[in-house]
Amino acid sequence: MNKLEALKVFTAAVGKDDLVVCCNGMIGRELYTTQDRPSNFYMIGSMGLGLSIGLGLALAQPRKRIFVLDGDGNVLMGMNALASVGSERPANLVHVVLDNRSHASTGGQRTISGDVKLESVASAVGYRATHRADSVESFEASLRVALVQPGPVMVLALVDGGTVKGIGRVAETPQELASRFAAEARR
Repeated sequence: MNKLEALKVFTAAVGKDDLVVCCNGMIGRELYTTQDRPSNFYMIGSMGLGLSIGLGLALAQPRKRIFVLDGDGNVLMGMNALASVGSERPANLVHVVLDNRSHASTGGQRTISGDVKLESVASAVGYRATHRADSVESFEASLRVALVQPGPVMVLALVDGGTVKGIGRVAETPQELASRFAAEARR
């Protein structure tokens, strides 16, 4: 499955009242280009911190479903956040990881996610459920199941490496992103 296919499946699973915290780098740019919305918060230059922000949001907004859209490089950079999520166990948190086994934003350097199964780490630290998908169909099925399970839940989708041609950059400033997202979070 390529990242655009995975993003299409992901955005179809996100409800209109759900909040999304998206990691920095190519995944954020790809989500922004394909399906920007005010209730998406894009990390700008803060690698590995999306899950920490998503955890805080899930604890502060327990009646809203919170998605964190991450890449394997971001998860590896912020492994401590997995343990914090496992400890706090927010029932409204769905952690989606697009694993291309590389740092796409910085030239495609290999990550160690092929050797370290991120969903196994999540399970070991206390996530209530984890899923691994290697096709569009299994990703759709995993997300359907995850949406009815109490969180925290991780859905890891194996995606092809590389970057999507022609994607733009997030146009709003970090302050503008924070303002529009905060307005949506308060609704």
